[in-house]
Amino acid sequence: MDRPTILFDGVCNLCNRSVRFVLARDPGERFAFAPLQSAKGRELLTRVGRAADARSSIVLVEGERSFEKSDAVLRIFAGLSGLWPIFALLRVVPRKLRDAVYDWIAANRYRWFGQRAECLVPTPEQRRRFLA
Repeated sequence: MDRPTILFDGVCNLCNRSVRFVLARDPGERFAFAPLQSAKGRELLTRVGRAADARSSIVLVEGERSFEKSDAVLRIFAGLSGLWPIFALLRVVPRKLRDAVYDWIAANRYRWFGQRAECLVPTPEQRRRFLA
């Protein structure tokens, strides 16, 4: 079975920082990563029935299932080491409210955090976690 894969906006500084955050807190290497803009990212989106040109949301692909927005974020927290899984308890907050906060941050992410010209370049040690 494939590892859960986090699909992220590769040119978004906030998204790239989030990937680095997960890398640092996932010592068991549970998660793999792929930019939404990559061929592998588009392939995974299509495989789980999502638009291949999606850019506005983080997507977590687990087998044939996918999760987006706050559901994806909370599932990722649940898979991290340390105390981070406690944030998964926020699932009790109605999804509509959680996603409204997520959408507000997503709509402002480039203005608040900026963007880069190219996708995140992983270190040689991290490269095996990124899908080509």
